[in-house]
Amino acid sequence: MAKKLSASEQLEKLVKDSSSLVSKARKHNKNLSGANYYANKLAEQRSAATMLYKALAVYNVGDLAALAEMIQVVFADRTEATARREAEKNLLHEIRTVWKMPPAHDTPNEADSIFPMALLTKTKRGYLSTIGAQMNGAYGEGWCDACAVMMRRLLEVSIIEAFEARGIGKSIKAPDGNYVMLTRMIDVVIKDQTLSLGRPVKLALPGLRDLGNQSAHGRYFTAQKSDIDKERAAIRLAVETFLHIARLL
Repeated sequence: MAKKLSASEQLEKLVKDSSSLVSKARKHNKNLSGANYYANKLAEQRSAATMLYKALAVYNVGDLAALAEMIQVVFADRTEATARREAEKNLLHEIRTVWKMPPAHDTPNEADSIFPMALLTKTKRGYLSTIGAQMNGAYGEGWCDACAVMMRRLLEVSIIEAFEARGIGKSIKAPDGNYVMLTRMIDVVIKDQTLSLGRPVKLALPGLRDLGNQSAHGRYFTAQKSDIDKERAAIRLAVETFLHIARLL
């Protein structure tokens, strides 16, 4: 029976396969950004690498932003040869040291996550991936207050991204230039007409705000899994909506 590879071992194999593919494409003078076997195969490998990043990101044992950047360089179709080789070398080193996982650390079940890491990876914002990984990881470990606080933070950052992308960031800033707290921010969001938010998103925001605030500041409140599960659909809807508005998805 063949040994089951861990997510890190699968990614290491994928990096080696990609290196071989790129070398063959160069040998046969094939453009990796064109319409041919090699370009299509690299695109498949890029998708597989993204899913493996999602699996590793849940454990959050290293620099997620750096890992995402190296994967992007290695599997991009237009990466210059020298840059690709350097990224491959650095990525393999990270996989074999920082991110080395035993076979038991398989790809987490989506049911154990609050928000898909694959979507956060698409934004190419390392800080969003890091927040998401901590949120998902806390949920998987049963650390519900920590999960709720990170849900609050992901929502807040997503709102800021949306407002900044629309050029209206000043409307959620205090006179001193700092962003207002989430409670005030959500009041502005609900009243704002330029974002064209649907009714479901507006209805979802107060519950997310209250759960995050209670977990962060409530003296006697302790979040339970049922509290998180009640807001899972809401955080997915709200964050994905704001990231689309920010043109990050």
